[in-house]
Amino acid sequence: MNVYVYQADLWCEDCAIDVMTDIRRDHPEKEPEDPDDDVMFDSDDWPKGPYADGGGESDYPSHCAECGCFLENPLTDDGYAYVRQAVADAIRNGRTDSVAVTEWAPFYDIDVDIDVDIDVDIDAEEEEC
Repeated sequence: MNVYVYQADLWCEDCAIDVMTDIRRDHPEKEPEDPDDDVMFDSDDWPKGPYADGGGESDYPSHCAECGCFLENPLTDDGYAYVRQAVADAIRNGRTDSVAVTEWAPFYDIDVDIDVDIDVDIDAEEEEC
């Protein structure tokens, strides 16, 4: 999914287009002369992008700062461990409607019937360091 960086957050393409439309209407002076040349303007004033793959690899699943939609970004190994733990915790606590179970697990191909048995305690791993 393509994303934009705006005001220190990631935004989905639909929300970024909405904010660009609003800026053009309400503050036309903030629209850069060349929106494709993102070194010529600040992302506090105008969304930069689009960037592919949900903004790139991260330790956590990313969501749009405006609407909250899942941005489908790739994960690091730590990110996969985080998602597996979040899915396991959600199921263990009866929250099968959580974003970890309904969106992250299917996207990252985490089999909730098998992978939930892998109980990685991220906090414990961090404390041992």
